Amino acid sequence: MTREEQLLAAMVEAVDTLVDDFDLIDFLHQLCDRCNDLLDVTAVGVMLADPDGRLQVIAASDEHTRLLELFALQTHQGPCVECHRNGAARVNIDLTSSVQTAAFPRFAARARQAGYATTHALPMRLRQQTVGAMNLFDTRAQDLSAADARVAQALADVATIAILQQRTITYGNVERAQLRAALSSRIVIEQAKGILAERWNTDFDTAFDALRRHARAHQLRLTQLCQQVTDGTLDTTTVQRP
Repeated sequence: MTREEQLLAAMVEAVDTLVDDFDLIDFLHQLCDRCNDLLDVTAVGVMLADPDGRLQVIAASDEHTRLLELFALQTHQGPCVECHRNGAARVNIDLTSSVQTAAFPRFAARARQAGYATTHALPMRLRQQTVGAMNLFDTRAQDLSAADARVAQALADVATIAILQQRTITYGNVERAQLRAALSSRIVIEQAKGILAERWNTDFDTAFDALRRHARAHQLRLTQLCQQVTDGTLDTTTVQRP
């Protein structure tokens, strides 16, 4: 697809959150995929605040990035953590610069070990409410252009609006219910990934890609499919390996 078509597809996916069977986890993974394609970055991670205001890793474009984001939460430092705290975007952070990474040296060192040279953090906010943050990573020492930075923030904003709108429609004023469900879903998904990866003797990314494809091919919610894997009601030999 052209860049314009990809942007339109991202907007359509946001509109799709109005349907009853909206899957927050899959939607945010699609957001990661869109950012990878549209912004020419290596990896993307998304964090959302739980009902107590603590950030949780909800989606990432690959396993290495998910583990890096978990490290950020464990050490309470990193551009995503900072971004959620102050609601301000930071782009073109040189991970090799001690000056630019002075607030999160341990995270920067771990990110460099993962092969990343540059990172960007965008708040997921609506007016004064910041619900999370999106982190972009690049293995190249390459800046994000002003135009791409606007596209990245627009995608983060659209995702935020979609999340808040879906909460309002489905739960009224009970915003916390969906985040609790999303966090529980995350655990089930990680368990299913582990089961499939062990049975196939493969990596988590391959297993997760197979689960997403199978869910879409059979019109199942990702969480529903993963629950079937973890409770043993799905014959995993029916899941096609990519």
